[in-house]
Amino acid sequence: MIEVVFGYGPVSPKRWLELEQAFEGCKVGLVYVTAFLDRAEFRKNAADIAWETEVWIAESPDHMIHFNGDRFLGPHGPKQS
Repeated sequence: MIEVVFGYGPVSPKRWLELEQAFEGCKVGLVYVTAFLDRAEFRKNAADIAWETEVWIAESPDHMIHFNGDRFLGPHGPKQS
């Protein structure tokens, strides 16, 4: 699920619960992503983003921010050139 900030807003804890209820019969695992146009918009909304969600920022399209989870401070493989 991708929420675009200028649409509904970030995946907040309240929105997380709404989406969980809406897709309660879904057989596949859900990934929640909040999409921002730029870092300035991300900073305005960062406090409202729910744990266990992803953030994608259009001005840095090759990177994502993960809010907690099983890879928190985990090792990464060799750097790709």
